[in-house]
Amino acid sequence: MIHSHMTKHAMAVALKKEMEKKSFHKISIKNITKSCGLTRQAFYYHFQDIYELLGWIYSHEVVETMHTYQSHENWKDVYLNVFKYIEENKLFCMNTLHSIGRDHLEKFLFVNTAAYLSHIVDDISEGTQVDPSKKELIVDFYTPAFIALVAKWMESGMKEKPEEIVENLAVLVEGTIEKALRQYEANEKGLFHPNNFAG
Repeated sequence: MIHSHMTKHAMAVALKKEMEKKSFHKISIKNITKSCGLTRQAFYYHFQDIYELLGWIYSHEVVETMHTYQSHENWKDVYLNVFKYIEENKLFCMNTLHSIGRDHLEKFLFVNTAAYLSHIVDDISEGTQVDPSKKELIVDFYTPAFIALVAKWMESGMKEKPEEIVENLAVLVEGTIEKALRQYEANEKGLFHPNNFAG
């Protein structure tokens, strides 16, 4: 298992190096295997194609940036790390955006973003009686919004600092998830009244 991960990592490093020099569409499996000193057979043993390798890079490296998550109180640190990862890997990420389009990039980011938003919602809702489907609805609402924000930032040339974006995001997010959970809980108990949640 360790050897398999090391092999995948070597291929990932090779692809990222190639993407600093040329468009994703112009990179061949031969380019990757030559760069990392592995065989074509080794590549196909681990990945079906280069797209799968690209997806593996995002899923594993973005997950690593999210390992700082401890509770909903430090969610800003987690997403700040995501923005910083993109900033530090600008050539690679911009190549992805320009070569395969925004839709594909968003798909790469979606799964992990949704997973960590689920953790946040679960933490905030601890002690409440909210139906899991309502929690899922909150995650489904915020996940695409966050990813769209990331994509727009990239398309505009990453002019804003990651810290500024996360602070602006916090203004929109902080309090609204808690408020939504309270409303759902009140609805389920038959206690909902709009005035109870004003402000």
